[in-house]
Amino acid sequence: MSVRELVVLGTASQVPTRHRNHNGYLLRWDGQGLLFDPGEGTQRQMLRAGVAAHNLNRICVTHFHGDHSLGLAGVIQRINLDRVPHPVTAHYPASGERFFDRLRYATAYRETVRLEQRPVSADGELDRTPSYVLEAHRLSHPVESYGYRLVEPDVRRMLPERLAAHGIAGPDVGLLLRRGELNGVTLDEVSERRRGQRFAFVMDTRLCEGVDVLAEGADMLVIESTFLDEDTELAVEHGHLTAGQAAGVAARAGVRHLVLTHFSQRYSDPAEFERQARAAGFTGELTIAKDLLRVPLPKRR
Repeated sequence: MSVRELVVLGTASQVPTRHRNHNGYLLRWDGQGLLFDPGEGTQRQMLRAGVAAHNLNRICVTHFHGDHSLGLAGVIQRINLDRVPHPVTAHYPASGERFFDRLRYATAYRETVRLEQRPVSADGELDRTPSYVLEAHRLSHPVESYGYRLVEPDVRRMLPERLAAHGIAGPDVGLLLRRGELNGVTLDEVSERRRGQRFAFVMDTRLCEGVDVLAEGADMLVIESTFLDEDTELAVEHGHLTAGQAAGVAARAGVRHLVLTHFSQRYSDPAEFERQARAAGFTGELTIAKDLLRVPLPKRR
């Protein structure tokens, strides 16, 4: 049975707190595991969450500030220590390749796993697998930063009652699917297009075009909300979003499940982020992330 869920490993911005680790997010997508922004302590958080190095197929780093990348050294060494049996692909801003290399080789260890470095230098498609297309889009932050999006290809869902009405059964169903037409019956007459699921990951950024592109039509949007709305000027100055801004993006984009995270240590009441998100007009499913939380992707419509 395929599993699609977000495993939250850490939710703090800039520095960890007693209750929040540095960033870290694992997306379980069928049999694949995508690790986003492994901050310091991610390896230990993986242990607490029941996530093994063998579960990792891809690492996606939005930018090279420490709270989003200092955990790379430990995670990469753990992948090799555990002799993960498959290659692991890493994506990150091309301008930060020197940082990735430093973290990858921060200390001595034996490399046993093929780690493919695929830096991001422009908007667009990064990779294509049978179950998703991975895309990146530039964000607005003091250092080069990219957000990521997974888009599952649309598929055809055959409608048994319509097939029966046209007398199509057995091998003829596959023949119709391949050809698009059989004995005067078109594929559109006996099937419907099932929209693929979409997952978007948006970290440190101001409001910009990339945020809207990534969020558009997402079934789940994981997005930073470092500040509350009363500190909008600080958010803009430091290249971040407020809870209201993030929720406004989600409302305009038709997001089904909004996950707010990356909280500043200056705030003690997580409920205020929820209140401001609702006040901004977001009416869908809403999660205020906390460490070790598991959030399933919404069921298909």
